[in-house]
Amino acid sequence: MTDFIDKNSHLGESSSSPLVAILLCTYNGARFLAEQLDSLEAQAHPNWVVIASDDGSNDQTLEILQQYQAKWPAGRLAIRSGPQKGFCRNFMSLVADNSILADYYAFCDQDDVWLPEKLSRSLDVLCDIPTQMPAIYGSRTRLIDEQGLLVGISPFFAITPSFENALVQSITGGNTMVFNHAAKLAIQIDPQHEIVSHDWWAYLVITGMGGQFVYDPIPTTYYRQHKANIIGGKKGVFKKFSRLNSLLSGSLQEWIEGRCAGLYSVVDKLTTQNQFIFQQFCKLRKSSIFTRVLGMKRLGIHRQHFSENVAFYFAVILNKI
Repeated sequence: MTDFIDKNSHLGESSSSPLVAILLCTYNGARFLAEQLDSLEAQAHPNWVVIASDDGSNDQTLEILQQYQAKWPAGRLAIRSGPQKGFCRNFMSLVADNSILADYYAFCDQDDVWLPEKLSRSLDVLCDIPTQMPAIYGSRTRLIDEQGLLVGISPFFAITPSFENALVQSITGGNTMVFNHAAKLAIQIDPQHEIVSHDWWAYLVITGMGGQFVYDPIPTTYYRQHKANIIGGKKGVFKKFSRLNSLLSGSLQEWIEGRCAGLYSVVDKLTTQNQFIFQQFCKLRKSSIFTRVLGMKRLGIHRQHFSENVAFYFAVILNKI
């Protein structure tokens, strides 16, 4: 099946109903995949298609995808082979494919469960934003265990999304993100740049270029926690310890390094003000301790929660960013 989506077909729906291309990446996801696909089928917004990019699964993932492809209406599900270079490269390969055309796009993990109103809720927001303005919607998640039992909720972030925050923190998972075509074009990147995570990259680029990043405090996705998670959602004190450890161990430093390298390749997309902030941020990372701390404060670089901000500036003092 071709990956090209005919936006005019709309699978029999009204032409006034926006088409959403769901960008699903899979790898050995047979255990939970059917439940996720069922939740897509149960969406209140009916006009969607799925592009499933499989990264070389050796379990029953492809068989499950083929079963749903046969069960669903023709054109509802396309299956393709991924680049087999990790989940981030897989997602970004779909973003970079300009034959995938829709009004809106949604990242989709193989092991989550979408609430029925996920697409309709995000489109209520995005449809009010001019189509030429790059825009991304992201939300909180409800955390579930391997059996689907509720075990928690992702943190609430009260501070308005911004480039100054995006430089050092991602606030919504890609599994909640829905975005317009202008955003899809904006976040495309040359595969030679390793950006670690597609969701943080999207937040960084969209805020940096003056687009709209909408954070919804109402969860739209059940985010499954299990041993095979590549990136998990630890709770309580364990989450705080994990984040502190990433700040002080040098992990954040490595992630920022990759994103800065990526941003240099698209720096012309940033607003004049954010180009200045980015250039100063890069210089400060290599400056003396006093200049580094004072400069970060003056630029307004921050994380969302007070405790995390304290830990971040401790990492700045130790030159771990």
